[in-house]
Amino acid sequence: MAEPGELPGRLAVALREALRARFPGVELGLAEPMAGGASRATWRVALRGGPPEHPVVVVRTNPEGAPPADLALEGRLLDSAHRAGLPVPAVLAAVPGPPAALVLTFVDGEVLPRRVLQDPVLAGARTVLAGQCGEALARLHRIPVEDLPEVAARPQLAQGGAEAQLAMVRRLLDDLGQPHPALELGWRWLADHPPPAGPLVLVHGDFRTGNLIVGPEGLRAVLDWELAHLGDPLEDLGWLCTPAWRFGSPLPVGGFGSLDDLVTGYERAGGRPVDPGALAWWIAFGSLRWGALSTLQAMAHVRGARRSLELAAIGRRVCETEADLLDALDQLAPLEGPGSEDGADPVATVDDAAGIEPAGARAGETGGWLPHDLPRAADLLETVAEHLEEDLADQVTGRQRFLVRVAANVVRVVAREVRLGPGQEAEHRARLAALGVADDAELALALRDGRLGAQDPRVRRAVRAAVAAKLAVANPRRLQAAGSRAPGSAERQG
Repeated sequence: MAEPGELPGRLAVALREALRARFPGVELGLAEPMAGGASRATWRVALRGGPPEHPVVVVRTNPEGAPPADLALEGRLLDSAHRAGLPVPAVLAAVPGPPAALVLTFVDGEVLPRRVLQDPVLAGARTVLAGQCGEALARLHRIPVEDLPEVAARPQLAQGGAEAQLAMVRRLLDDLGQPHPALELGWRWLADHPPPAGPLVLVHGDFRTGNLIVGPEGLRAVLDWELAHLGDPLEDLGWLCTPAWRFGSPLPVGGFGSLDDLVTGYERAGGRPVDPGALAWWIAFGSLRWGALSTLQAMAHVRGARRSLELAAIGRRVCETEADLLDALDQLAPLEGPGSEDGADPVATVDDAAGIEPAGARAGETGGWLPHDLPRAADLLETVAEHLEEDLADQVTGRQRFLVRVAANVVRVVAREVRLGPGQEAEHRARLAALGVADDAELALALRDGRLGAQDPRVRRAVRAAVAAKLAVANPRRLQAAGSRAPGSAERQG
């Protein structure tokens, strides 16, 4: 991405021509890269000599090699959404390219999830935001699909309801070739218990905290429309309620609101009546989908397509989404029968799965037969993490500070694996052997082909214990929070 103040030469020329067709004499000022959506590059560009109501515009461009039609369709989607009454940036100009670009109005407000969920200035907004999101989605889902026939022709996106979305995840998991028994268990149960089919409507595809511009009065704009497709309307509502987009908040709708407010706003604005059980299915599917997509991002790093500290860290956080998926299944399909009572299998308890270490092990004080002097490897890694977080983080700002903290977290993950890994491996082997499988790949295959059932208490508890072990290394705070919640104490998804 170019430095602030620069635009690629061909893009700058094309933008100037397109803008002057609407605003004669306008000149391009400072251009600043912005955080974009799933695939587009996004710029905030100042205008000189333009209309006073548009001192700044937003420019979105296609990644290299993408067809211009995709960006043109996004422009038509935004126009249709605007006419339907959704809060979206207005399209000021379209550049057919190459390079293709859209020029949009700049909408001021907050996008960063942590600020949306915690900034005191937005406290009032958080009380109305869930209802406003419901209203916006109802208006979106009422747009006649025949107005945008190109949406249904996008081959890169899964078109259709639950069956099509499950097939998309199935292809993704198969292509990745990475055994994730928790994801396979979730996929198996969701595929065996599909929700009633809803009508195919225009869905946003990524309607969530982080893609919403929020001001003190509430929702100001919905961003990032490149994943729009035809689907079940509850796909959008369920995705907004997926735990990953709550960012640690207990509130089920995007981390800021209640299901009652979301559904009331949706139905009040003309959305179809919401089936609570079907919505709960789509929330669970959201965790399945995000788990698969997170694995895809991690494998881009592992396989060298895009070496990235951030993507590497995401790979070790897939277990958090697996835990969310298992929690959702516990709500949708509580275990019954022998071995299903709480605490029946001690290997599934928080303490055992965490592989609680003996006193002194943290600093390597127990000696042993290793020929190395103190400090031990885990303590060295912890010391590096402390240096990164306590000494270096304050020396940098912005994204670099974020990456320093990511690096410190990654080092701590390695340190915990060094300490806990050997014991966890022995326990995991015992769990797999009790199920009659040799490894995670065989367990995943057995769940996929039905040899082991998603409702078998032995399987559910073994998979839960494995996810707990991964959380003990990747994010013990998430594990401790799960252990402090009584079963069924969370707000019911229906």
